[in-house]
Formats: sequence, structure tokens, C-alpha cells
Amino acid sequence: MDYLESLNEPQRAAVVNTEGPTMIIAGAGSGKTRVLTYRIAYLIQSKGVDPFNILALTFTNKAAKEMRNRIEKVVGTEARNLWMGTFHSVFARILRAEASKIGFQSNFTIYDTDDSKSLIKHILKESGLDEKVYKPGMVLSRISGAKNRLVSWRDYMENPAIQAEDEAAAKPHMGKIYKAYVERCFKSDAMDFDDLLFNTNVLFREHPAVLNKYQHRFHYVLVDEFQDTNFSQYLITKKLASVRRNICIVGDDAQSIYAFRGADIQNILNFEKDFDDAQIFKLEQNYRSTKNIINVANSVISKNKAQLKKNIWTANTDGHLVEVIKAASDQEEGRLVSYAIFEQKNNNHLRYSDFVILYRTNSQSRAMEEALRKQNIKYKIIGGLSFYQRKEIKDLIAYMRYTINYNDEQAFRRIVNLPKRGIGDTSQDKLVVTAYERGISIWDVLNDAHSFFSGRTANALTSFADMIKGFRLEADRKDAFEAASHIARGSGLLRELYEDKTIEGLNRYENVQELLNAMQEFVHNPETEDKSLGAFLQEVALLTSNDDNKDEDQDYVTLMTIHMAKGLEFPYVYAVGMEEDLFPSQMMLGSRQDLEEERRLFYVAITRAMHKLTLSYALTRYRFGRLKNCEPSRFLEEIDPAYMMINKKVGSRSPVGDTEHARILLKSIKRDRNTTSARKQTHQPDADFAPSDTSQLQEGMKVEHPKFGFGTVKGIETEGANRKAKVDFEQAGEKTLLLSFAKLKIHE
Repeated sequence: MDYLESLNEPQRAAVVNTEGPTMIIAGAGSGKTRVLTYRIAYLIQSKGVDPFNILALTFTNKAAKEMRNRIEKVVGTEARNLWMGTFHSVFARILRAEASKIGFQSNFTIYDTDDSKSLIKHILKESGLDEKVYKPGMVLSRISGAKNRLVSWRDYMENPAIQAEDEAAAKPHMGKIYKAYVERCFKSDAMDFDDLLFNTNVLFREHPAVLNKYQHRFHYVLVDEFQDTNFSQYLITKKLASVRRNICIVGDDAQSIYAFRGADIQNILNFEKDFDDAQIFKLEQNYRSTKNIINVANSVISKNKAQLKKNIWTANTDGHLVEVIKAASDQEEGRLVSYAIFEQKNNNHLRYSDFVILYRTNSQSRAMEEALRKQNIKYKIIGGLSFYQRKEIKDLIAYMRYTINYNDEQAFRRIVNLPKRGIGDTSQDKLVVTAYERGISIWDVLNDAHSFFSGRTANALTSFADMIKGFRLEADRKDAFEAASHIARGSGLLRELYEDKTIEGLNRYENVQELLNAMQEFVHNPETEDKSLGAFLQEVALLTSNDDNKDEDQDYVTLMTIHMAKGLEFPYVYAVGMEEDLFPSQMMLGSRQDLEEERRLFYVAITRAMHKLTLSYALTRYRFGRLKNCEPSRFLEEIDPAYMMINKKVGSRSPVGDTEHARILLKSIKRDRNTTSARKQTHQPDADFAPSDTSQLQEGMKVEHPKFGFGTVKGIETEGANRKAKVDFEQAGEKTLLLSFAKLKIHE
């Protein structure tokens, strides 16, 4: 067993002690996959366990494939008989075998997200419910959350708290939609992804003989990334292991960052309570990062109260101090980061593939992309499209293109029925054919729609043409930002995105706001001579033209969100946007639990770095078309300054180990935070500020107060004749305002 010789002492102990409940706490870069792989190989090779009796659950097919290949190298082709895969793939296999027990055929269909949304749309239409109120994405997210908590449609409709929550959100029919959705799926002999877990729990609960069968089949149950499990996944694994009690979980509570997907950190924190005789093995030696990076990570995560105590250490060299880049703006931040990468790459004979730029939200990629392009540095977006290739961005740009050029057929086809206005594919095809047959432009047909169409279609086409004419008038007399803002609102795109409260919907809304921010920067740039919409579109066309020559060496800087980076490692890491309300996110400041998840996310960002970590923040950043003063993230203050250095100007650095400089750095960050906090206390509204009619004010709306600034409505309360709004202001925090007196301006 030569493979055991490659393990350190704690790793070896975690591999060979196979009996009973076991928790392996695996710190970042500690060889988790190797230990889990060798533990399974040891069970087969040394303990004589039949692979058919081993269940190993992962979160990605890639992880399962990698582990199976490693095991096969040790034990041979027997590894192919393992029950190994993702939760969904393994339990779909069980459900196929046992489907008749719960009323399904063994060849049931598995719906993807688009199938589910389409079904929800049909249900809404048949029920006479407004799709703008019950957004299909939001409805599906609500149903998914319920299923992951094992709340059936009956439980949902009979729970007073849930019903009250839906009533308060002005969505009282959510339970009926949930019921109809489940019934229609069942009638169609279909399950969605959440059903694969939900129905496995139903199967085991209602058919004890089936549960008993699999409890005795799986002598050993192993779960990777246990900190990412939700309640449904946790309950299944606990039931399967309850007879033989040979359950082994591997994970790191410090890397639990998926609560928004339903992951519950309490599953790993409370494992010892569920199995009080559990063996605990801590993999604390990090093989990935330098000592300075590990010390920074430890100093940050130590601030969390809810955690399993461990002491991550490394035998690697001290390495570079963690560098902090302070920028005047997000645009300068992109420039400084791109130049630093260019400089390090050339000075140290590195490859661009050695570098990664991590950010909290996808919308932050825009400034980084533009700076890298100007520096002629190739890059690749992972886990998302390039900023200007995202659908919502292309949709709005198509509106701008058609406003400027009435002959742009592709732009016309993209936007004519977006948002939906009753101009379907048949009408679009007829319009184009008519234009070609008569030798006139599409715009000519649009302008004389009643000569070629009748009824609703003619009216819809005429309204569309009138809207575009209005946009042209605005574009002719206003700058690019003002014209684009008018188009975003007037087209209905902005409202449609704003009303989608799912995580994806919020990201799309933020991305459109980021595009408007880019246009504001374009207009305010003193070097911009022509500030028109047409000039901006020309610049964007040059910026995004397809120059993607696929190089054999794949040498590019990687850009991705921190969530996407989990499990990866890079020699040089740049974590950008280290500012309050951005990281930690403003949406994650409502409770200690949320803030601690953000801190774990920062920990994940830090521990991706092997050789050098650079953090950056901007003192100003455009948001919703306005230049906002930014406060350095509280997380920067939580880092022990002995491991940090500041870089105000690329090329001018302090010597490693300069403790006096570290002290100055911390003072600088605190000063920036205090200065920004003081600056944020006073809000200066525009000269044309005018309060809105708040009779239709709803939860989730963006508002502006002449004193408190911008905020988000968190709730509406009615006491007798008085109507109050609870508003979370970016500058002043949470306030409860009497609407009859509050001067609030509603922003789309």
C-alpha cells in the first residue's frame, strides 16, 4: 500500500480508521480529495469491502469522476462498481428502481429549469394570474426552497406563517401554484431536480422496507463537501447510515458559502450532536499557500463565532506580504490591477494563466475587462459570459442600436417582442417578408402597419414604432447616459428585471445598472469629445468585436466570482472590490449568520492563493448611475497588519517585514473608512428632487430621501389610518417612516 506512505499522520489516521461515524475536518489545501479517495481505496483493498456496498456522494460530476479515476489507479476496475456520484444522480438511480412505490413510472422525465418555468407560465395563464406579479423564476425559487426544507404543498398551504408571508408580499396564491405545479408534474410523470431529493425522502419515509433495503446495501456512506448539504440531503444520508453507522463526512465549515442555495452550515457544526461517538480528524496542514497567506486567512476566520476550531498551518515559506491596492475609483482599480498583472508577469517570467481576478458580483467584471483589454491582456470569464455578451446587456444594447439605426434587422428581431407585446414569430416573419417583397425597409412597414396587418398586431407594431421614435428624439438631444436610461425605462426592460426577485434576476438587474454606470463614465470622461449614444455604441462595438483567436497554450487571466472559485487554486490572486456594501454585501448585513457567511466567502478568496494575494478597494464607484463614496471593507481591518503591505502606486512598494509600514497601512484603511462614513452622513439630492406618490409603495422598491439618501423598502405596515414604511438606507441604516410625512422619491 504505497499510497499510504504519501500521507501525513492525520491524513493516514483519517484513511485507516474506517469504522463508525467519522468527521474529517479538512482545511483549505489540506489534501481532502486525496484522503477521501484513499479511504475508499483502503476499504476495498485492505478491508475487503465490496464496492457495491460503498456509497460516495459528491456535489459535482467532475469531482466524482476525478475520485473514481484515482481509486481505479489503486484498486483497478473494481472501482467502477462503486455507488459514486452527485446526490441527484445517485438518488435518481434509486428512484428509477423504486418509482412505482410512489406512483411514478421508472422512465419518468426529469425537468430542467426551463421546463419548470414553462409549466409555471401555463399554470399562471390558466389560473388568470399576472405573470408580472408571479414571476416564473421567483415562483420556481419559492417552490424549490420549500422542497429543500421538505415542505410539501399541503404543509405550505396549512402553515399560517408561510401564508402570512405570502400575503405580506402580495402573492397570496403561491400555495395554489405550488399545488398545481406538483399535480401537473405528477400527471406528466415528471420530476424536477428538487423532486429527486424530496421524493427520495418521501420514499424512505412512507416505505420503511425500501429504506431498510438500502440501509443494508450501503455498509459505508461517505459524503464530500458536507458543509454544503441542505436539510433534505442531510436527512437522506443520516437515514441511510443509521443502521451500520459507518458514515464519513468530509468538509470545512470555514468554506460554507452556499446558504442562498439552501446549504445549512449547522449540518456540519452539529454532526457531533447527532453522532456523539464520532471520530474527529483534523487535516490542518496546508500544502497550497505561503505562511503569510495562511496567517491572513486565520486572522480573518477567527472572528467567526460559529465554527469548528482548527489551526491551519503550513511548512511552506513565508512568501510575499498580502498587498493592498487603494484606488480612487473602480475604473482606476481596474487599471492598477491590470498593470500590476502585466508588471508581475513580465518581471517574473510568468504566464497570464497564473493569475485570477475574483469579485463578489458578476457586474464587477466590466471595469476589469475594459482595463485588461486596454493593456492587451487576454482573459476569460469563468462561470458567466463576458459582460457585454450577457443577454440582458445585449437586449438593452439592441434597443440602443435600433434607436440609432432603423435598418438594423437583427436588433429589430431581438427587441420587437421583448418584453412581450403580442408580436410573435409569425408576425415578425410576415413583416420581414413583406418588406423584402415590396422592396422597402422593415421600418417602412412598421410605420404603415395598418396597411399590412390588422387588429392587435397592427396596434402593437404601431405602438412599438412610436416608442422607438420617442427614443430617437431623446438620443438626438441628450447624452449617451441620459438616452440609455430613458430607453431602459421606456422599453420596460428595467422594470421586468427589477420585478424578478430571484438571485439570477437581481444579478441581471445589477448588470444593466453596471452598463449604465459605464455610460455615465463615458460621458464624464474629459477625453470623450462625442458624448452621444451613437459614439458609445461605436466604442462598444470595437471593444467587443470577436477577436477570440483560440490559442493552443490557453494563456489568459481568469475572471470569476468567489463562489465559482471554490475548490480551485492559482499562484497569484487578486480579490477586488473590498468595500462595504459590496463585500460584505449590503444584503448580508441583516444578521450575524449572514455576515459570518460573507466572512467565510472572504476566507475562500484568500485561500485560493498559492504564492501571492492582492486585495483592492476603490474610494468611489458608480452605482445606479451615480458616483458613490465607498468605505473600505471591514474585513480589511480584521487582517493582522503584520502580514500586509499597501501599494498606492504600482512599482513603489515597502520592504517585506516593515512593521512600521503595516501600522501605517491599518491607519490608512481606518482613516478611509472613517472619512467615507462621515461623508456618507449627508445626502445631497438633485435640484429637481420631488417626492413621489407613495400610495402604491411596495416592498423591494428603491427610494430616495432628501436627508437619508438612497434605500430599499423592507416592509409596509398599516396602523389604523397611518401607513409606515421600513426602509434600509445605504447611508443611514434602517428607518421606519410615516408615509404621510416622509418625502420619498421612488426610483425604478
